[in-house]
Amino acid sequence: MADPLMDSFFYAKNFRRCQAISELMINEEIRDKEVRLIDENGEQLGVVSGKDAMKLAMEKNLDLVKIAPQSKPPVCKIMNYGKYRFDQVKKEKEAKKKQKTMEIKEVRLSPNIDEHDLNTKLKNAAKFLEKGDKVKVSVRFRGREMTHTEIGKEVLEQFAKGISEVGAIDKAPKMEGRSMVMFLMPKR
Repeated sequence: MADPLMDSFFYAKNFRRCQAISELMINEEIRDKEVRLIDENGEQLGVVSGKDAMKLAMEKNLDLVKIAPQSKPPVCKIMNYGKYRFDQVKKEKEAKKKQKTMEIKEVRLSPNIDEHDLNTKLKNAAKFLEKGDKVKVSVRFRGREMTHTEIGKEVLEQFAKGISEVGAIDKAPKMEGRSMVMFLMPKR
């Protein structure tokens, strides 16, 4: 009778699974002579040979996974690797859901903006700030407007004053090429 470790079907079936998942060594990838073995219930079985550990895992129809390769001897655990990976992915998704990502929204103004237009832009910026996003307010200068950048600075200061209830200045107005830029952040 052939040794189950040498059965070509067994190797072919598990080889593809070993290639797809590379962060932990599983089954045939473990070539150590001796390993410290932990069973599926978390009980230590002591130091056993690598072949014996593999046979135990096969008898229980589970995978042998090297969980601590740096220790002497390496620690291996008998577990259902597919279920383990599924649980890991699920935990990562839960952690991602709880993260709050802060986006930067942009509001563009011109140096000669009218009062009503400025109020509309203020309302939009207030919505962004209330959602928790940062707001980039920029004033674009075209042609001869570049000679009067102080007008753009006044517009940005007026904008900051109008939004002071929900937002505060994160970065003061400064020139970037043909635009003057100011960043606002939500008040805590």
